[in-house]
Amino acid sequence: MNLTIISGARPNFMKIAPIIHELNRLKPESGIDFRLVHTGQHYDEKMSDTFFRELNIPEPHVNLGCGGGTQAEQTAAIMVAFEKELMAHPADLVVVVGDVNSTLACSIVAKKLHTKVAHVEAGLRSWDLTMPEEINRIVTDALADYFFTPTPLAGKILRHAGVPDDRIFFVGNVMIDTLLEHRPRFRKPLVWDDLKLEKQNYIIMTLHRPSNVDDSQKLRSMLEAITGASQDVPVIFPVHPRTAKVISQINNGHSQINNFPFAFPGLHLIPPLGYLEFNYLVDNAKAVITDSGGITAETSVLGTPCITLRNNTEWPETVELGTNELIGTNPDAIKPALEILFEGNWKKGSVLELWDGKAAEKIVKHLIHLLSSEPQPLTDSFQRL
Repeated sequence: MNLTIISGARPNFMKIAPIIHELNRLKPESGIDFRLVHTGQHYDEKMSDTFFRELNIPEPHVNLGCGGGTQAEQTAAIMVAFEKELMAHPADLVVVVGDVNSTLACSIVAKKLHTKVAHVEAGLRSWDLTMPEEINRIVTDALADYFFTPTPLAGKILRHAGVPDDRIFFVGNVMIDTLLEHRPRFRKPLVWDDLKLEKQNYIIMTLHRPSNVDDSQKLRSMLEAITGASQDVPVIFPVHPRTAKVISQINNGHSQINNFPFAFPGLHLIPPLGYLEFNYLVDNAKAVITDSGGITAETSVLGTPCITLRNNTEWPETVELGTNELIGTNPDAIKPALEILFEGNWKKGSVLELWDGKAAEKIVKHLIHLLSSEPQPLTDSFQRL
């Protein structure tokens, strides 16, 4: 029994890590072998290699080297490379995670080669088709044969689309498995001592979505709004490679991300951090400002207030039950949100169902059952919708 597990970008790594660890733990009794395929979608050392080391993920069996390019170029490159990989190393099941280009591309290739697909983190929807991730989710769920869902709502969405109950497995959020396992290992980054940071007395920020960063004037307006309302609390900004390109434009073409020709008081731009260092800052921050979906999930478990610069989210539970608030992408909404934070009136989150660090155990249990049994032939996925 053979699995192929797909990973390609930073959001994937913390999702595959606990699944791989559980597969290795149970391999003597399950007899399941797996092949880890890294598509190379994220090829920056801080966006890829560091995560593999910190999360104790084994070296991939192959790296397809498909980084860079436009959405279409990258997706096409992954499809071409993965088709050759899967033909050379056939699998009984291909496991894809999340919603990045690698997820979509490898799902298409697997199905065209008549290989079943299991989607981890299935059923999430932001209902915003301007997001590439949303398109990736919809197409992947249209093709997949088995669906591992992180929330009850995700299961409802899949059922509404016609997916049978016996293909849907509510397992919880596998990303939280990694968060809880490694929380004792979080470590201070150099910036902590360099800036003499104190617990609960700084803000950490991430921005990378096109709607926020592609327009240099809008990005500048957001940075001005954040620093203007931060009440002299340091704002730490690990800069995503996408955002760094725009910052270079704002900075008259200079590539140094910490050398602005104009003043943003209290804003500290730093390179991307590894998983353990970044989450140390999140765990100890007064608040997080972000446009990332995954970070909103992590902050809700860590209990850190989270301000999300988006109009929608694939994780509504983090707003309803967690510590997250959507405030949109208008810079004018930033100051009122920060005023609530500094007044001490930010909401307290509650425990989210099955976000308990045991999702990978459930996923692997189901995988063993699915691979060891002989299920009836699957109805064509498109006919279920």
